[in-house]
Amino acid sequence: MEKKYFDELISSLEDAAAFAKGDSSRARVVEIKASEPIHEYRAEDVVRTRKELNLTQSGLALAIGVSTRTVEAWEAGRNEPSGAANRLLYLLDSDHSLLERLTVR
Repeated sequence: MEKKYFDELISSLEDAAAFAKGDSSRARVVEIKASEPIHEYRAEDVVRTRKELNLTQSGLALAIGVSTRTVEAWEAGRNEPSGAANRLLYLLDSDHSLLERLTVR
């Protein structure tokens, strides 16, 4: 191993050890800002996305990791998807090929 890489590795390990002991002065922080806000999914959006994916309510629930009752509530307008569920719906809506990756076991 070249000395340069060895020195970088040692420095990184020292930073990690310091962080583990509570010293965050050498920690790196990465901020990510979205270029545009993610669409907020409402009842009609959930229904449209589910139908475009050719899924039942239970199929959509399985794909995004929520209960069938949750999907039913979204579609009835009693609740709205938020957080991770909203982002997963956005991704599935944008790229239908992701469905296979979420459901294949």
